[in-house]
Amino acid sequence: MLLYFHIPFCASKCGYCAFDSRSAPSSWHAPYMQALLVALKSELAKLKEERIESVYFGGGTPTLLDSHLFEPLFERFSPCLSKEAEITIEANPRSLTPSWAERMHSFGVNRVSLGVQSFERKRLAWLERDHGEGEIERAMESLLKARIKHISIDLIYDTPLDSPTLLSKEIQRASTFPIDHLSAYSLTLEEGSRFFAKGQKGMEGESYASLVRERLGEEGFVQYEVSNYARGYRSSHNLGYWMAKDYIGVGAGAVGCLGGVRYYPAKEIERYIKEPLWREEEPLSHEDKRLERLFLGLRSEVGIAPHEANRSKLELLLSGGKVREERGRILANDLFLADEIALYLS
Repeated sequence: MLLYFHIPFCASKCGYCAFDSRSAPSSWHAPYMQALLVALKSELAKLKEERIESVYFGGGTPTLLDSHLFEPLFERFSPCLSKEAEITIEANPRSLTPSWAERMHSFGVNRVSLGVQSFERKRLAWLERDHGEGEIERAMESLLKARIKHISIDLIYDTPLDSPTLLSKEIQRASTFPIDHLSAYSLTLEEGSRFFAKGQKGMEGESYASLVRERLGEEGFVQYEVSNYARGYRSSHNLGYWMAKDYIGVGAGAVGCLGGVRYYPAKEIERYIKEPLWREEEPLSHEDKRLERLFLGLRSEVGIAPHEANRSKLELLLSGGKVREERGRILANDLFLADEIALYLS
């Protein structure tokens, strides 16, 4: 069982971002976190023997909120955690402070995902990020002093400014930090982002995905999912999604899936504060769940059970070297082709 909290507040919204986040008054923070607590209590009351093996605070920018606002949530879910539970929180290099990092560690946070995106000034400006390399270094120092066990950073590639030389430099710089995980995302300007609305263009031509994977491999990072690379540590929260485990979603814009029913709380912050228990539900059929296991599993080293796929098509892919069978699972030989393979096998 996974648990996800969505923190939708940002100091300002980056032009490429299509996530459910917005700039809002700090006076909204406390009532929103109280609404999260109401929803959390309701969800945990439904649990029986299940233990929560992973908790993830995403955003938005959790580091914008005072650390004490998180304490009631930790107090409520901590008794439901498995012994080796992973607890992750996202952080912004500019707004992360030493005291905030220390407080998160005291609550039990053992993993932080730092939204670096780039070390290069011009790329950061194009992405509308509000930090510089100095703030990245200070944030990293704060996390290490706070004894955060696992640190991951995010990088974005396929911007119009990119070149093989520049991306190699970015990856080399990232590898100098004491991190055990890195997420590398190809920039896509999706509907709902300001760049998309303005008609702004991303990179033209072939993606640098393969180059990024190659350079990360040279620095000791192993690809275990389309966008995630491990240098000694694989996120149990990430893997839980690819294994299609049940997950509780708490917060405005969050999504949950329990017992074959996917649910969507209110997206608007104002409405969520007033109606934290409101949700729209979507029952999933047996075929819905099979397709989800197919698409999620092939995007990662989790893979799929052979019986999930069309057998005759699977044999063709096995003989053609597109997939392999390993430990009774079918794995994509190139994770960047996973969606196409899943579509063919469906």
